[in-house]
This record gives sequence, structure tokens and C-alpha cells, in this order.
Amino acid sequence: MSKVDLHIHSTASDGRHSPQEIVRKATGLGLEVIALADHDSVDGIAPALEEARKLNRLQFIPAVEVSTDVPSGEVHILGYFIDYTSEELAAALERFRYSREGRAQGMVAKLAELGIQISWERVREIAGDGAIGRPHIAQAMLEKGYISSIKEAFDKYIARDGPAYVERDKMTPVEAVQLILRSRGIPVMAHPSTVPEPEAMIVELKAAGMVGIEAYYNNYMNEEIGNLVALAKNHGLIITGGSDYHGLDENHETLMGGVEVPMEAVNRLIARAEPKMVKLAYLK
Repeated sequence: MSKVDLHIHSTASDGRHSPQEIVRKATGLGLEVIALADHDSVDGIAPALEEARKLNRLQFIPAVEVSTDVPSGEVHILGYFIDYTSEELAAALERFRYSREGRAQGMVAKLAELGIQISWERVREIAGDGAIGRPHIAQAMLEKGYISSIKEAFDKYIARDGPAYVERDKMTPVEAVQLILRSRGIPVMAHPSTVPEPEAMIVELKAAGMVGIEAYYNNYMNEEIGNLVALAKNHGLIITGGSDYHGLDENHETLMGGVEVPMEAVNRLIARAEPKMVKLAYLK
């Protein structure tokens, strides 16, 4: 079990557990450093920070995961030590959340055409106050018995090339990096292997100001991790990592702390953060 997890989701986006529950769960697992990086949302940061300060058992880094638009594959940009009070960031993320809702309604309609009948009301209920995401649709499918796991929903229906996939408004990867920089954060490319040619994208994003890549990630094999670590070193980038935990399918997904992330990754991340942003975090 790792002591570090820098990629976790809560009910502020498409996770099952509230921000406070994430902090308590991480504490119970013996984690020492976590980052809450909800999809296109910073709403969970303040309550998670408050819980971390109250428990005084782990260090908490505010973060976000911004979805972007590319011709093939998926590129998500993590922003660590962001100014989660930024009005520009809040406005951009709110626009994405509205887009998520329209996209999700379109997916429910496409699934109905495929004979998979799930109600929009139930998807909205599962999402609660968080930004609606594909995992909420997958959970509704699982409840009705159309699939046996969340992963199956993505593999067969709602992945980017799936028959029920619907696109939504996004910014480019470069625009996401620049938004995070303007929010005084540290931009890092999430799970680089979701891109057909990761090195080309890494070079482009480093030129835009990207600082690191996520080399330690769930289901990445040692060889893949080694290749990404080498890429990071070749391009002068820091390395981060995490489980991408959502809590939606405990029997099949990687749990918090389930990806071994070296403490050195945290130290280098903190060293790159602005002093003011470090103060907005909770670092004992």
C-alpha cells in the first residue's frame, strides 16, 4: 500500500464518496499525502481541506483534472496546487459542467436506441450535486443488470469510440495547461498512455508550460512505468502518480493507495509550487 495518492475523485465530480469521506477513508488506510483531483470541478477542495485540518493525520494537496479535446485518444491535464478560488477557473469549469449534462443526456438517448433503458432521472440522482460523468451512466447500467462491471460499460458502450459516446465542449490540451498556469497551479499530463503518441504530446505541452507527467497509474505495468519515467527525465519533467480512484466499483477498480507512488514525487511537486499556493494546501 502506497503512502501517496495524487489522483482521487469525489462526489464533486463522478466519484462515490464525499470529499470528507475521501479524507477519512485515506486516513484510515494510512495514506500520508493525497490530492483530490475531481473532473472539471474544484467544489470538493474546501470541505476536504477542512476535514484534513480537523483530523490532522495527512497532507492534502488541492487539484483538478481538466478534460481536453484531441482527435484521437484522451488527454486530461491535472493541475496541482491550483488557486481553487480563482474566478476565471470557476467560470471555465462551470461551462464544462453544463456541457457534461447535455452530453450525458445524449448518451442516455443513444443507449435507449441500443435497447438499454436507463432513466435520466436516475443518472442525475446518482450524480447528486457533482458534475455528471460517464461513470454515473455506467452505474445506472450496472444497477439495471445490463453490464457486470463499470469497466464493461466503457469497453462496450461509452468509451470515446463506443456506440453510445457523445462528445462535449472541451478546450485543447494547450489551453488547459495555460488555464492551470493562470490559476497558479502546476500542470501535469494525466495517464499519458491514453494518447497514441504520448511523446509528441508531451513535447507540445512542455512548450506550453507543462511541468510533469503521471507515470505511476493504475494497471500500468513496470515496463510502461519505466518508459514514462525515462520520457520525463529526457524532457526535464517531474513525475506524479495515483490510483484515479472513484469508489464506484470496489471489486474491480484500483483502490486509494493501490498504486505505489514514491514520496520523492510529492517532494518535487511541492518544490515547484508557489509559496502562496502551498499555504492554501494543508501540508504539515
